[in-house]
Amino acid sequence: MQKGIVTKSTGTWYDVKCENGDIIQCRIIGKFRLDGMKLTNPVAVGDEVEFEIEDEGVGTIKKILSRKNYVVRQSPRKKHNLHLLAANIEQSVMIMTIKEPNLKQGFIDRFLLMTEPYNIPVIIVFNKSDLYDEDDLAMYEYLKAVYEAINYKVLLVSAIEEEGIEILRAELKDKVSLIGGQSGVGKSSLVNAVQSNINLRTGELSDFTGKGMHTTTFAEMFELEFGGSIIDTPGIKTLSFSNLEPLDVAHNFREMFFLSENCRFGGSCLHRNEPNCAVKEALEKEEISQLRYSNYLTILEEVEGLNHWERHKM
Repeated sequence: MQKGIVTKSTGTWYDVKCENGDIIQCRIIGKFRLDGMKLTNPVAVGDEVEFEIEDEGVGTIKKILSRKNYVVRQSPRKKHNLHLLAANIEQSVMIMTIKEPNLKQGFIDRFLLMTEPYNIPVIIVFNKSDLYDEDDLAMYEYLKAVYEAINYKVLLVSAIEEEGIEILRAELKDKVSLIGGQSGVGKSSLVNAVQSNINLRTGELSDFTGKGMHTTTFAEMFELEFGGSIIDTPGIKTLSFSNLEPLDVAHNFREMFFLSENCRFGGSCLHRNEPNCAVKEALEKEEISQLRYSNYLTILEEVEGLNHWERHKM
């Protein structure tokens, strides 16, 4: 039996890097489960696995070793299944932009809700700064203040002009980083700016919709020359949360969870209409972000609607 790390997943085959540096193509036989959840892909990039070499030189994954953490999202094709994005990561880098395509600010809080349950630090990177006018820069400064106030790092960069790239490299150095974001935000261009020999395929925005087109179709790990590695993931169009309960949402908006110990109903408060809610009081005093709170309510209602549908389906 040999050990290795999964560096590429195409859904059927997995590239596994052995301890001696060799890459072996592997497949899986049998079923692997994750905490009882239905998964579209049981093995993720970043997984440490044990495998056996078969006669034809390919491997069969026999065991997934214990994970430090993992990131899952609701499958875009099967909403009752989960898609395992990556495992054993030390931080996540969320790529956004204010324009081309236009900012969907709600996506930031949805992405954070995907990583927060696993205590994975997130750096929010706004790309395409070379395109920003005064209003765009004002929006960036506003969002920077909102997220830095709750201890997320926020960077402004331009892959085209290489603005901020050295700072981003310093954040990536010697860490395993998941790189994610919406389609069209320039994720592949930014990765190529960080290290040119990675050479990810880049794409244009759709002229018809102004939305990004997927250029990454599967997750893949790349080693960084200056130390560490990145896991590049497919562009995300939307994020939904069929895997969460309402309290999961409340507990993973970090500033609200911090305040909830002062709520009358403590950790069971959903911060909506409950009496003596510390979150509502902080909101009235403008001590927490109204924007974040509005996004919280939207996601909470969505999750409650999904749960209601599930109960009545049974």
